[in-house]
Amino acid sequence: MRHVIEQAAAWQRAGVRFAMATVVRTWGSAPHGAGATMLVAADGRIAGSVSGGCVEAAVCAAAEEVLAGEPARVERWGVGDEDAFAVGLTCGGTIEVLIREAPPEAVLGRVAREAAAGVPVALVTPLDGGGCLAAGGDGVTGSLGEAASDRAAGLAAEGMLGRGASGVVSTGADQETADAGGEAGAAGAATADAGGCAPARELLVQSFAPRPRLLIFGAAEFARPLTAIGAALGHRVTVCDARPAFAVPARFPGADEVVTDRPDRWFAAHAGPVGPATAVCVLTHDARFDVPVLALALRSGAGYVGAMGSRRTHADRLERLRAAGATEAELARLRSPIGLDLGGRGAEETALSIMAEIVAVRRGGSGAPLTEREGPVHGS
Repeated sequence: MRHVIEQAAAWQRAGVRFAMATVVRTWGSAPHGAGATMLVAADGRIAGSVSGGCVEAAVCAAAEEVLAGEPARVERWGVGDEDAFAVGLTCGGTIEVLIREAPPEAVLGRVAREAAAGVPVALVTPLDGGGCLAAGGDGVTGSLGEAASDRAAGLAAEGMLGRGASGVVSTGADQETADAGGEAGAAGAATADAGGCAPARELLVQSFAPRPRLLIFGAAEFARPLTAIGAALGHRVTVCDARPAFAVPARFPGADEVVTDRPDRWFAAHAGPVGPATAVCVLTHDARFDVPVLALALRSGAGYVGAMGSRRTHADRLERLRAAGATEAELARLRSPIGLDLGGRGAEETALSIMAEIVAVRRGGSGAPLTEREGPVHGS
C-alpha cells in the first residue's frame, strides 16, 4: 500500500487526474486486506491492486464513471454473485471497494511524506464520499466538513494507528458497535465517539505505520538475497557485521543501512525500541558474534529471532546462551536452524526459506502446503 500512495502523490504532483479504489471490508478468502489500493488514471494507467486480478477490470470501469462525474461509491463483489462471476472473482471471498477521486494534494502529500519518513499517519475517508483528511501526531490536515466529524476522525485514526490496522470505523454516540462485515475476515472495525457530537458516519481509515524492521547480523553471501527479499516485502533493512571487508554497502543495494560494528554493540546502542514487527536474523555462523547478539535479541520484544547453523551448531549455541544467562523461555523463542524446510540450496533459496518463516510467524501461518489444509486460502 505504501508504494501505491507514493505513486499517487507523484501522479498528483505531475498533474495526472486519477481515481482511488480501496478495499473496505473482506469476507472469506481475499488476497488483500482492508486498505489495499488501486489507482486508475484518466489516461488509462493503473497502479496497485485490490484483488488477485479478479475484479480489476470492473474496478477500472467504475473508476472511469467516477472520473466522469459520478459520486464516490462502495462496490461489493462476491463469489456467489452473478456480477462477481462475470468479473471472475473465483477466490471464494467477498470484497467491498470504495471508489472515489483522489484526495486533495495537501492531504495526499502529507500521507506520502510521513509514510516515507516512517512517521505514523492515517488517511481517513468517509464511505459517503464527503471530504477526507490525514491524521497523526501532528494533528489533522483536511476536513470531513465539520469540526465534530474531524475530531471523531482524529480519534479513529489514533486508535487504528495504535493497532497498526486499516479498516472501517463508525463515529457518533449512537453507534455502540461498528459494522465489522460479518466474518472474522472483515476489516478491523471500531467505534470513535467525539464527545457525542459527531454525526454517525462510517470512515475508512488507512493506517501507515512504520515499516517492519529486518535486522541482519552477518554480511555473508546469504545476507545479500535476504536483504533484497526483505526490502521487496516492505522492510526497513539493516545489515551489520564487525568485518569491514564484508560490510560493504555496494553489496546490499536494497538495505537502508549497512554498518561495520560488533552485532551486540550495535544492537545495544542503536536498535532502539524492538517490537513484534522486528525480525532478527543472525547469519555470521561464528559464536564470538552470534551468542552476544542473540542473548540481547532473545530478551527483546522482537517478533522473530533466527540463527543460521547446523543442528550441531544449534546445540552448541544453546549451551553457550545458557552460560550467558539466557532462560529456557528465551531459548524457546530461537528459530534455529533458521528458515522453513523448502528443500532449497544456495543463498537465494535459503534466503527465501528464511523470509517465508518470518512471514509465517508474523501472520500466524502454519507453513504447511495449502493443498493439505482446509478453509479460506487467505486467512483473516
